[in-house]
Amino acid sequence: MDKEFEEKMKNTLMELKESVLKNLISENADFKAAVEDLGVKDLADIASNDIDVRTLEAVSSQDRNRLNKVESALIRLENGKYGVCAVCSKKISRDRLEAIPYAVLCIECKSASEKRK
Repeated sequence: MDKEFEEKMKNTLMELKESVLKNLISENADFKAAVEDLGVKDLADIASNDIDVRTLEAVSSQDRNRLNKVESALIRLENGKYGVCAVCSKKISRDRLEAIPYAVLCIECKSASEKRK
């Protein structure tokens, strides 16, 4: 994966993270209070910081799952593992990553996983 695409996906993931956080803040008073306790007011600063356990506890499990997926994708980007299928270790297609930036499975492994369910 080239550096230009990695940078594009990093920006996409950071924007997605900021969007999730903005939504959480507007819909969840406990989350908003926890974020305010961190002393950070700018969403970009919040998105670039790790979210502590207490803050995540204030978030619904669905929102927490989405935020965790984005965080995990950012970590994989940093570690050079982004875009590699967690099952077969093949490259995940650019089209799939652009559609689902936090995808961990290639389309073949995802399809096989869904068939087993």
